[in-house]
Amino acid sequence: MSSSTTSDKNSLIENKEQLVSYLETGCKPDRSSWRIGCEHEKFIFHRKDNSALTYEGENGVAGVRDVLMEFVDRGWNPVEENGNVIAALKDGASVTLEPGGQFELSGAPLETIHQTCNETSEHLRVTREIGEKFDIGFLGLGFHPTATRADIPIMPKPRYDIMRAYMPTVGTMGLDMMLRTCTVQVNLDFANERDMVEKFQISLALQPLATALFANSPLKEGRPNGMRSLRSHVWTDTDDDRCGMLPFVFEDGMGFERWVDHVLDVPMYFVRRNGQYINAAGQSFRDFMNGKLPALPGELPTLADWEDHMTTLFPEVRLKTFLEMRGADGGPWSRLCALPALWVGLLYDPSAQAEALALINGWSLDDMEKMRDDVPKMGLATEVGGQSFQDLAKVVLGIADRGLKNRGKLSTSGETEQGFLSDLWESAQTGMTPADHILADVNGKWGGDVSRIFKEYNY
Repeated sequence: MSSSTTSDKNSLIENKEQLVSYLETGCKPDRSSWRIGCEHEKFIFHRKDNSALTYEGENGVAGVRDVLMEFVDRGWNPVEENGNVIAALKDGASVTLEPGGQFELSGAPLETIHQTCNETSEHLRVTREIGEKFDIGFLGLGFHPTATRADIPIMPKPRYDIMRAYMPTVGTMGLDMMLRTCTVQVNLDFANERDMVEKFQISLALQPLATALFANSPLKEGRPNGMRSLRSHVWTDTDDDRCGMLPFVFEDGMGFERWVDHVLDVPMYFVRRNGQYINAAGQSFRDFMNGKLPALPGELPTLADWEDHMTTLFPEVRLKTFLEMRGADGGPWSRLCALPALWVGLLYDPSAQAEALALINGWSLDDMEKMRDDVPKMGLATEVGGQSFQDLAKVVLGIADRGLKNRGKLSTSGETEQGFLSDLWESAQTGMTPADHILADVNGKWGGDVSRIFKEYNY
């Protein structure tokens, strides 16, 4: 998606207006320039015992570093930190490591869902080849089904060391978020400030519905956990400063400046200097702009520092120079393509966007907060205004379907993007989310043997 130039990144930040102007650079008045950026995470495990991979590997077995180097051997460019390969880049896409070794593809900004789905398919084809070579598997779920926190190896990224120390001081489940969750998200563009606000409001209000449709984390440490999306529940007690439904987004005056104010109010984690991470956990970016950051007294921040700080916020929808939809569990291949279809259908066609905005305008802030609170456990049985999410899903999917039809983006074989919604339509018709299917298997043909998920759900 959009990014600043290298020279911009080195510019000193001395006032809030510069931060507002930075967000404004994301505006793309020409709709033809809008792109779709998809991301998904997955757990990596040894097939012999379903254990998580360490970074280096041990006793002759592969580690996460070996997986990254396989991408490097296929023409990707390695990214090192303190001598460790922690990512690989190619053609606008990247593969990176999350704190517990979760493996993430951040796709290139592409024009159609056909292209993003092809990108995902090619990536998963490569991971299957790597899996065969190293006898490892890749699992798409929202929460690790068997591992305890202690079972998860820590990846060698100093950023995560700072976060792991800070998280337990502000919530009880931050370490679970870091080590045992996976998500799928999509990043979308906006035309101008007003368009950004409308898209932000629609996507934030409907994020609980996306959580329900993609709910895929009903297991924890080898047994059902009472939730359909434990990953979503984990975020409710991770860090209140960084998470949540952001009521101010629906208030008069919402815009780029209001978002900047919010980000400035969120405590910092770190500052990067000369390739090193300096611990600034709990300190204020406002103080930084006044040269009074305790971690770097007398220094002013750069635009790169601001970009880093923005990545440490974790709301259901996040604004950068584009919007990130963050409410869905990691899941099976078809759902990786369904998520961009849902949001592109709702937000990249003017008439669909207007319909979606009219739909959510009837909800109060209390309605939306209750939806967010109820959905991790209740899934599609969650209600708003006396209507179940199952019925709401049919309405919203109808809007998205019309939006995709109106876009008219065809595959090489002449198909529209509407087909990517098929899995979501099935959930809306049956009331069965991926989590419900897993629970049915655990209680049925798996005979309570949760370990079967590693074979049955391996990419």
